[in-house]
Amino acid sequence: MKTSYFAFGSNLSSPRLLERIPQASKHCVATLHQHQLCWHKKGQDLSGKCDIAFTGNARDIVYGVVYLMTHDDKLELDVYEGAGIGYERREIQVTALHGEVIDVFTYFALEVDRRRQPYHWYKEHVLRGALEHEFPSHYVEHIERTRSIDDHDDERHLRELSIYLEDQ
Repeated sequence: MKTSYFAFGSNLSSPRLLERIPQASKHCVATLHQHQLCWHKKGQDLSGKCDIAFTGNARDIVYGVVYLMTHDDKLELDVYEGAGIGYERREIQVTALHGEVIDVFTYFALEVDRRRQPYHWYKEHVLRGALEHEFPSHYVEHIERTRSIDDHDDERHLRELSIYLEDQ
């Protein structure tokens, strides 16, 4: 039995998610209304990671990708995402672009610090995912405008972006 995962941050990028969960498959692009994409989740590396924050404003929309995976894959993803430590896994409903309402799981930040900024490589994962899945231009531009910072761990920076070297 497959379960549905709503990716909205670095896991938007198929190469990023498939490196972690190789059997996952894209189901569709979907939206979550009355929420906005934020970069304020305190990462273990002290940078900002993506979160989705409830706003109550009907005009606020988070775009994401619904991936299908097994229950065991979900447990593996929990480890990568720090479920119970950095993120809380929750069940929510999202709306596919074709109109279907889908029950999914996703992650919400447990610790928020609005002063945090993402590393350039992390923002690159999110941006590549948004472009890969052809999100609306205004949403892509919002990601592009997000301020990001250098990661002083050069090895981590190179390792994180090495998954895209095959694309070139």
